[in-house]
Amino acid sequence: MKAVVIHAPHDLRVEEIAEAAVPAEGEVRVAVARGGICGSDLHYYHDGGFGTVRIQQPMALGHEVSGVVTELGAGVGGLAVGDKVAINPSRPCGTCDYCKRDMRNECLDMRFNGSAMRMPHEQGLFRAEVTVPAELVVRVSPETDLALAALCEPFSVCLHAVNQVGSLLGKRVLISGSGPIGCLCVAAARLAGAAEIIVTDIAAAPLKIAAAMGATRCIDLSEEPGALDAERAGKGQIDVVFECSGAAPALKAACEVVRPRGHIVTVGLGSEPVLPLSLVVTKEIKLSGSFRFDHEFAVAAELIDRGRVDLAPVLTGVFPMEDAIAAFDFASDKAQAMKVQLRFGEN
Repeated sequence: MKAVVIHAPHDLRVEEIAEAAVPAEGEVRVAVARGGICGSDLHYYHDGGFGTVRIQQPMALGHEVSGVVTELGAGVGGLAVGDKVAINPSRPCGTCDYCKRDMRNECLDMRFNGSAMRMPHEQGLFRAEVTVPAELVVRVSPETDLALAALCEPFSVCLHAVNQVGSLLGKRVLISGSGPIGCLCVAAARLAGAAEIIVTDIAAAPLKIAAAMGATRCIDLSEEPGALDAERAGKGQIDVVFECSGAAPALKAACEVVRPRGHIVTVGLGSEPVLPLSLVVTKEIKLSGSFRFDHEFAVAAELIDRGRVDLAPVLTGVFPMEDAIAAFDFASDKAQAMKVQLRFGEN
């Protein structure tokens, strides 16, 4: 069967690999239908990895996928051949201290599809078919668009971020960075009851998508560098900031605009900024990190399945798997692309 495999920076190949294994007890085989290209996939494509993580052997990419069940292993209940499903790429060990404390996203022995962190690498899901534990697939309705189902993984990241704060009912929210995660955070913040959602970026194109996702106000700071000055007044006017850019200036601005005892949730990875500690201390700012997701994956699938959220605006391109290189190049152009997906087979 075919898979999208990275060998080295800019050496991405659509090539034949061994067929997916026959499902063992408790497993299912799924024909992959859609696969979203994530920022980490782009890092592997352009740089061969990120930080200290580097490609050391060929690895199938991808961890944002949906598909159709084609075969069930023994003992699998609640699923049937032909079911549409979203696949959770996160496989915690279940036995370490953090798993036992219901903090499985912090698992000490996590396996995550499409990751070169361990050797041998954990193969990704950009494959024609995959065999996975049945507990990792979440069934969606027959009428649900598989392109939307493939957004479960990034949307669950945003639901996890909102869960760091709790209710946003009536709150004023700022989201810095309008990439895919920032735009999906708009949807998550609306669900949590935010009264106002301001989104900032330094490019106009992604802000248009943030507006389509329901942002109250979108600010291009490259054109309006002083647009947040009013939010700095009186020690800050914003209740909650979701920092999705990973940029040092954005974290500094977040500390300036958030009100005393307000909450900043850092979602984006990037630079290692200097924290304006005097503001954190004197304004008693609550600062939380947010990493991956856990139970939120099933919640994301249900919300998408029931039509509680419309995530379609973030989808800006679908390419056949055979055109993976063109898809990755297009996804790298932030002036045109937000979330780009690969299409596998006929689904």
